[in-house]
Amino acid sequence: MALLGNLRHRPVRRLVQLYLGLVLYGVSMALMVRSDLGLDPWDVFHQGLSELTGLSFGTVTIGVGALVLLLWIPLRQRPGLGTISNVVVIGLVVDATLALLPAGGPLGVRTALLVTGIVANGAATGMYLGARLGPGPRDGLMTGFVARRPGWSVRLVRTVIEVTVLALGWLLGGTVGLGTVAYALAIGPLAQLFIPPFAVPEESVSDATAHGATVPDGAVPDGAAAPPAEADVPRPGSTAPAAPTG
Repeated sequence: MALLGNLRHRPVRRLVQLYLGLVLYGVSMALMVRSDLGLDPWDVFHQGLSELTGLSFGTVTIGVGALVLLLWIPLRQRPGLGTISNVVVIGLVVDATLALLPAGGPLGVRTALLVTGIVANGAATGMYLGARLGPGPRDGLMTGFVARRPGWSVRLVRTVIEVTVLALGWLLGGTVGLGTVAYALAIGPLAQLFIPPFAVPEESVSDATAHGATVPDGAVPDGAAAPPAEADVPRPGSTAPAAPTG
């Protein structure tokens, strides 16, 4: 099934890597929240909604993720196991971690929490995206818009979405500060650093044949030169995120 994705290829590594990555992602979010020095745009929005509704940060994260996932329907995006797991696991982990971490503390300690959280977030991004079981709902929203509107760049769409949620979150009382700027500057290079070592190689044609899978017409055999890509923009239904947002 498309929802579960193809788990014939290295299923143990991919599942372990996926869930370790999602757990680490939730922990990294909690570290940044406890630093009280600023959050990434989506988490500013989550925190603002949490302040407004009285719901826990994790509960709001799950709720927003589920609502964003509904927007995939008109964009014809297909969720993977990683997408559904992203919605649930991260929210549960961030609430559990926040319950264990005390608020406040000296500036040096909070700065350390911020730096650790940002680096851990980059590593977590590499782990769960590298498992190739589907991006987070917010990534899929971005790539879905780009796929349906080829004239729009990923950078433009991401900027519009993140500026919008950042502004809404700030108006609702979310924390914007040094951490927000630091995250924006660091997460791209960190993701670029961590995604390659965690990327699970795609199943080759020979492996798929050995597993009894049908090789699609036009597939490139091992050792043959692959045809050039038609475009850099994902097509409708693609689950390959262009940039990590959770």
